[in-house]
Amino acid sequence: MKKSRLLSLFLSLVLITGLLTTFAFASASSGSAILDEMDVNAKAAVLVDPNTNEVLYEKNAHEKMYPASITKVMTCLLTLEAVDEGKLSLDQTVTASASIHTGIGAGASTADIKEGEEIRIIDLLYAALIPSANEACNVMAEAVAGDVDSFVELMNQRAAELGMTDTHFANTHGYHDDNHYTSAYDVFLMCQEAMKRETFRTIVTTKSYDMPATNIHPEVRTVHSTNALISNWNVTGYLYSYATGIKTGHTNESGYCLAAAATKEDRSLISVVMGCEREPGSTGSKGRTDFSETIRLFEWGFNNFSTQTILDATKRDIPEVEVTLGKGTNYVTLEPQGEITALLPNDISTEDFKYDYTLNANTVEAPVEKGQVLGTITATFNGKEYGSLPLVASIAVDADPLLYNLDRIQRFFSQLWVKIILVILLVFIVYLIIRRLFFRGRRGGRRGGYSYSGGSHYSGRRRRR
Repeated sequence: MKKSRLLSLFLSLVLITGLLTTFAFASASSGSAILDEMDVNAKAAVLVDPNTNEVLYEKNAHEKMYPASITKVMTCLLTLEAVDEGKLSLDQTVTASASIHTGIGAGASTADIKEGEEIRIIDLLYAALIPSANEACNVMAEAVAGDVDSFVELMNQRAAELGMTDTHFANTHGYHDDNHYTSAYDVFLMCQEAMKRETFRTIVTTKSYDMPATNIHPEVRTVHSTNALISNWNVTGYLYSYATGIKTGHTNESGYCLAAAATKEDRSLISVVMGCEREPGSTGSKGRTDFSETIRLFEWGFNNFSTQTILDATKRDIPEVEVTLGKGTNYVTLEPQGEITALLPNDISTEDFKYDYTLNANTVEAPVEKGQVLGTITATFNGKEYGSLPLVASIAVDADPLLYNLDRIQRFFSQLWVKIILVILLVFIVYLIIRRLFFRGRRGGRRGGYSYSGGSHYSGRRRRR
């Protein structure tokens, strides 16, 4: 009997746990089947519109990940910023020092740059971003900061400025180091900033590049892109016509990583996938999920999202505000000032949004100017706030002169100091009246006494007959 009760209790707990789990998953719904049904085969991923910073998709976007050679985006960004500041020029020639292989282990990708080789900054940028040459990053680091360690400090400083709160750099190139990490969203922030520069965009869309002869290499070296969305040289079968870069990365610890950009018609997206694994049993160019999942993510973003106007001046059903002392009307209608747009899944309508109103006051006194801010309206969907706009008066309301003047008179006499003065005046007037009445009575009594005493006066003289 006791065992039966324990078994029943256990089964009940299992059932309750299952129900709670189901409820939790249901509660986590985004409100869009397009969003809920998408899952990228990667440990971490993010898809973002770089022009608006709207996140279309994210999976473990802020979890610690190893970036591998995607690190080179930051190294090249700092080098290009040094060029912008006039510290370097793209045609400037620098010499590779003995520190060229700092932090680089066996099997690392290279452009065969040698110690003592004289090479231009522009060629180093191409070498780092196209064939992913690790040694090129250390040469640029010394050109910018004097030594590799100082440059790594600049990398971390710049990461902080960009809001990359999940990132710490330990080297210039991304060769594995346990203390060298980032997140998918931080990689997006870094790539977003780098893609603002024309030189960077040109390099990362280049399939191959001829590095000019140097004092060490008398022949031209042709390097090829590792990005299979751009080039078929290293990996075939993944060309994507809308791709505009950016950078591959791979170590045993990081898995396959890819930061990519694409533009279709008038829309641009940046995708980051990290920790991808090859499909089991695949060899050669097959089974590269970093490329296939990136293409799938781009197509999903381009095909299932559109820019919608969430809120503008056409919004109706907004509460009116009562107007006092107005001429011809006692209320004013409100309308949003400005516009809120967002890139939304196509199965979400603006009718699904919730609009919250906050009024500065329940009533407003005339005159009211057209466009006068009287409140705020906020648009939300499924708990996410999409922005706020001022609520302004849609018409002007003039003050009624008679009502206005009467109100000012009433307000004047309702002030405490005025009331005090009126009370004092009233008391003084009452005092004067009482005083006048009192003294008038006293004066009347005195006149009657004097007349009587004068009539009874005896002179003492006899009258003659």
